Amino acid sequence: MKHSYKIRPKYLYCTTLTLLILFTVTWKTAANDANEKMFDSPLTLDQEPVTQKPVVRDTLPQIKIVATDTTRRLNLDSSQVIQTTDTFILKLSKDTLDAPVRYQATDSAVILIQDKRIILYGKTQTAYKDITLEAPMVELDQQTQILTAVNSKDSLGIVLENAHFKQGENEFFSDTIRFNFKTQRGLTKNTITQQGEMFVHGEAVKKVGEVTWVQRGMFTTCNLDDPHFAFKANKIKVVNQKVAVSGPTHPEFEGVPVPVYLPFGFFPLSQGRHSGLLPPRFATNEQMGLGLEGLGYYKVINDYWDVKLYGNIYSYGGWSANLNPNYRKRYRYQGGFTLSVLSTKQNFKGDPDYYSNKSYFVTWSHSSDSRARPGTTFSANVNAGSTTFNENLPNEPDRNFQNQLGSSIAYSKTWRGTPFNLTLSANHNQNNQTRLININLPDAGFTMNTIYPFQKKEFVGTQKWYEKLGIGYNGNLRNQFAFYDTAVQFGDLLDTLRWGAQHNIPISVSLPALFGGALIVAPSVSYSQVWINQKFNRKWNTATQKVDSSYTKGFYTDHSLQFSLGMNTAVFGLYQFRKSRVEAIRHVIRPSFSVNYKPDLSKGHYYTDTVYAGASPERLNEFEGAIFPGYSEGKVGGFSFQLDNTLEMKWRSKKDTTNTSKVIQLIDGFGFSTSYNFLVDSMNLEPLNLYFRTNLFQKINLSASAILNPYVADSIGRNTGKYVWEDGKFKLGRIQTGSISLSTTFQSKPKDPKKDEELKKQIRENLNSPELQADQQRLLDYARQNPSEFVDFNIPWQISISYSLNFYERRKADYSGFEREFSSNINFNGSFNLTPKWNFSMNGYYDFETNQIQTFTMMITREMHCWQLSANVTPVGLYRYFNISISPKASVLQDLKINRTRSFSTY
Repeated sequence: MKHSYKIRPKYLYCTTLTLLILFTVTWKTAANDANEKMFDSPLTLDQEPVTQKPVVRDTLPQIKIVATDTTRRLNLDSSQVIQTTDTFILKLSKDTLDAPVRYQATDSAVILIQDKRIILYGKTQTAYKDITLEAPMVELDQQTQILTAVNSKDSLGIVLENAHFKQGENEFFSDTIRFNFKTQRGLTKNTITQQGEMFVHGEAVKKVGEVTWVQRGMFTTCNLDDPHFAFKANKIKVVNQKVAVSGPTHPEFEGVPVPVYLPFGFFPLSQGRHSGLLPPRFATNEQMGLGLEGLGYYKVINDYWDVKLYGNIYSYGGWSANLNPNYRKRYRYQGGFTLSVLSTKQNFKGDPDYYSNKSYFVTWSHSSDSRARPGTTFSANVNAGSTTFNENLPNEPDRNFQNQLGSSIAYSKTWRGTPFNLTLSANHNQNNQTRLININLPDAGFTMNTIYPFQKKEFVGTQKWYEKLGIGYNGNLRNQFAFYDTAVQFGDLLDTLRWGAQHNIPISVSLPALFGGALIVAPSVSYSQVWINQKFNRKWNTATQKVDSSYTKGFYTDHSLQFSLGMNTAVFGLYQFRKSRVEAIRHVIRPSFSVNYKPDLSKGHYYTDTVYAGASPERLNEFEGAIFPGYSEGKVGGFSFQLDNTLEMKWRSKKDTTNTSKVIQLIDGFGFSTSYNFLVDSMNLEPLNLYFRTNLFQKINLSASAILNPYVADSIGRNTGKYVWEDGKFKLGRIQTGSISLSTTFQSKPKDPKKDEELKKQIRENLNSPELQADQQRLLDYARQNPSEFVDFNIPWQISISYSLNFYERRKADYSGFEREFSSNINFNGSFNLTPKWNFSMNGYYDFETNQIQTFTMMITREMHCWQLSANVTPVGLYRYFNISISPKASVLQDLKINRTRSFSTY
């Protein structure tokens, strides 16, 4: 059955109307041509026919495959392969760039097809090759290939965001940037660009490749939009990261021009090391006169070496010269050497206070990287010179009172897979006050770590006691000579020449712990021998009533053999509190006891004689004064005892809501040690060694030690063999030597904890870095001479105090008795911020023996963003001086320093 459909009139009407509209709109439209008025200009300027100049051809081989069915293998031969060519043509416009331009905008992007322009609004970013542009608004003109970027301002005309242009290492911050992608040239207005540490400002800037021309510009190291200071010039040329030159220039501070004009400006911008002259500093002081300091030349020899030659010259005739080569090879070694010659002339010839002296000083620091040669190390730390060198240095109070100097050059070798180790070294120490210099050269040490000769290579079952028997060896050979630097002659050096050697062979057995590990027993045997090159003899001269002394050269030996059985354990005591923030106090006692026996192998090296008129004869050692002075005479059969204690507290804070406790160490250690000898006729008890150390509240470091003599002394200080408590009075003895040291540091919380932590981390890395170890001494010297550059404004205040007291009994020069000498001093330093930009600091050293302040320095520093002002005053000391300096922080302008120094001597 057929169904017929009836067409409604309204559907027919709508269809007809739609077709009519479509025909009206498209009746003049061609498939490949747009003739609408709005699209009357194509996007490309090239109107040549597309068939005349094909640009790209892509030839694709096609393969004809013949196959029968799915069960047969696919067979191909040359007759079945037919080569065909598929060609297409891609036409590029003349104004097309050779790389894509990528752009994005947070607000909107407007494309004007007729004008061939693209406008971006909001936070935009445009990238082309190595060019990146960020700006509030960007416009790209395709016809001219010019990109224009402008800044954004608020209703008051204040700039909210500048346009930022970056190409390679070049960066520009400008009000307006116009850049041509094709020619790689650009024009900017009110531009700031950075070249290393230098900032270049310009009203109008033109960039062509690596060269930038600036009109009405200025140089500065201040990173503010309105810098505190600058060098202004009308015309400037900048070669990227190399150099900047300008026409006539003058400095300007806070917008105020300084009437000092230079005919041209030359500013090196290249990074790395460069040879050149070192500019001098003007100086004046009372004892040296007017002078120029730091005048010299810096030379880069190669990638591993550089050298600096500089010196000072003064109007009174004094001068100094310094040669400072440095070397560094990454992952191998690094070091530096300094040779200084100082000629000091104070006042004029004929004056009663005229002083003339020549001195020298040598420093050398060297360290090797352990990764370069595993098992082998070489290091050097040399500080040696004339004993008057530090005394004559002007304006360095810390070094003026540095009387002790020491040096060490060491080489060590460890043979891998063996217990052997060899150390060769040369050592030096000198006392600038007594003018005595001691040199140990060479000093050799050989060590064999403990080996177990009866131990099996493979453990099977429980070890036998003899398998835990260990033996070791350590020996030392030393050669030493001494002299006074006031009069040095070769014959005198031979007279003071001493050498010696010492050998040690320890034998030990590791026994299992007793009573469940509570008691540890360790037997041991030790044999020692010394080699000595001279004997020292004293003999009382009845005619002169004095002691005559003499040396006898030769080869002598002394021996010592000792047996011991040691035992140690630990005892814990705990006292708990109730209803208190102090929950408990724990006392740990660690006693150690050993039984010792030593035969008398040194009796033949002692003699009896008188050393003081009217005094009884006494026993003297003929090896007195030797490098290794031998061993004590007499048999030893007794015991030694040591008692060590620690005290700690468990404490809960009120502020702690988690109800957790904190363990606080009250006393890190205190106790005593002594020994008793049963095989001597008198004075069986040895002096007691007392010690105490603690760190109270993690702030105060306190340590003390003393030697307590339990015997009564006679009129000249000798022990009589009678105990001090035999008189019925309670006494433990008399203190022969003792020392107390106390130090503490208090400081406020840093303003920026993150910045403080970063600074501490950097300091730790520098101290542990093998590449910077060679520079530590030079950095310390620079920090000592320029303390204002190391003021930490992040710490509002800090103070450090250290006190030390030492006393000991010393025999008088005429052997008539003993005298006690005391020395005590206090060191202090601190700083605090008067305001966020002003800092006051001071440091000093007070000697209680002379009741005088030996050194004292005050310093006030002003933080000026890109500059720093400091004033130093040293009112006491060998040299008293004041110094006022204003210097920029940037290293590129480190020689641009305004300095005023006056010094006065105390003699």
